[in-house]
Amino acid sequence: MELYQKNQLTIYNSLSGEKEVFKPLHEGTIGMYVCGPTVYSNVHLGNVRTFMSFDVIFRYFSHLGYKVRYVRNITDAGHLTDDGNVENDRFVKQTRLEKLEPMEVVQKYTVYFHKVLDLFNFLPPSIEPTATGHIVEQIELTQKLIEEGFAYESNGSVYFDVLEYNKRGLNYGELNNRNVEELLANTRDLDGQNEKKNPQDFALWKSASPAHIMRWNSPWGEGFPGWHLECTAMSTKYLGERFDIHGGGMDLKFPHHECEIAQGKAHNGVSPVNYWMHANMLTMNGLRMSKSTGNYILPMELFTGENDFFEKPFQPNIVRFCFLQAHYRSVLDISNDAMMASEKGFVRLMEGNKLLADLKTSATSSIDVEAWKQSCYDAMNDDFNTPILIAQLFEGVKYINLLNDGKETITAADLEVLASTLKVFVFDILGIQNESTASNHTEKLDGTIELLIEMRKEARANKNFALSDQIRDQLLAIGIQLKDGKDGTSFTY
Repeated sequence: MELYQKNQLTIYNSLSGEKEVFKPLHEGTIGMYVCGPTVYSNVHLGNVRTFMSFDVIFRYFSHLGYKVRYVRNITDAGHLTDDGNVENDRFVKQTRLEKLEPMEVVQKYTVYFHKVLDLFNFLPPSIEPTATGHIVEQIELTQKLIEEGFAYESNGSVYFDVLEYNKRGLNYGELNNRNVEELLANTRDLDGQNEKKNPQDFALWKSASPAHIMRWNSPWGEGFPGWHLECTAMSTKYLGERFDIHGGGMDLKFPHHECEIAQGKAHNGVSPVNYWMHANMLTMNGLRMSKSTGNYILPMELFTGENDFFEKPFQPNIVRFCFLQAHYRSVLDISNDAMMASEKGFVRLMEGNKLLADLKTSATSSIDVEAWKQSCYDAMNDDFNTPILIAQLFEGVKYINLLNDGKETITAADLEVLASTLKVFVFDILGIQNESTASNHTEKLDGTIELLIEMRKEARANKNFALSDQIRDQLLAIGIQLKDGKDGTSFTY
């Protein structure tokens, strides 16, 4: 019997606004799609928090014995979030700023994204599709929506007809509890509004202006896909017309996920997703993180200590542990005090784990290990409640300290349960990296960097400055900075 058959899991469904008992569409298998990054800049901590939440969810489902197909996309096409002027396209702005080709921008920040997630010990998704790799599917989906009367072409662009959708008894706004009249009142005057039948209509395909660099041929002329269409095309290709879970940040709930529901229901006649899950936002020092206000920090700046907010560097394990002490649906606020407290808690947890090897066994147990083990499962079964789980793990550490001091007794069988449960939940489910493994990885990485420094030194001696600069710049792109000094070259993460 698989563990999922012994554990009843409840999930908060954003669509119903309630916790619901989780029942997959197909016994023993789960299809989960999470909106991935738009790779035009460095991944920020708010993104990391969202992806970490679903990394833990993926880990727990897998631990329970489910076969999970986890799809997390890469948005690497033009990105207009408001159907507005091409000058607002984030890729257009970045290519001009960095004087790079669009796919150079994509490659640079995709590499950085993966590097950061590797440092946080994320598991890779089952499939990581790109928007540019699925243009054909997006064009086909748009054509079908036109044929079915849910979309129309206008001046080379194609828009989804929201009022037509509602006329057919469907409900645009159901995920966010909004009605069309409210949406109309809140509609901004954007470029391209005169092409639409209704202000609420959203773009499935946008005609490319001369300024738009990323463009593809289509039945309606050269253009690029709408933001919402990308995820519908990729999720349904790999998970089917209906699948179990769709996740993302709270900021995507409207309009992105609302539009995905509309596209799916218009095409298939059924709601595409059974459970909608949304991770809440990350704040710092009680304020929203924003580049414009200066209340902003990148993951690498937190790891290296090169910032004005924290008194010391914090390794990825500490940051991960800090993030998981808040429930994924709660706002998470990070600060110097919060990070320092997390470091102390993390050390306590690791020290407890190390003591396990030295504990002595007895003929009887004075603690109920099985009840404690079930409390760990109960926490995760309650909408993946990681803060409650961590509290229970500290209960386990308390037992370990009492056993170590000779104030409690434990049988060999119970000690095995205590040790295996602690390790499974800390390392496998929460994804905390085992310190010895992390140290080994760091030593290997340091050795690799030293080798590259020697190669760069040789290149400079041979006056091959292009190779020298390439090594320096590509290391910097993944968060490793070389520093040349009178005593040679050093590096920092």
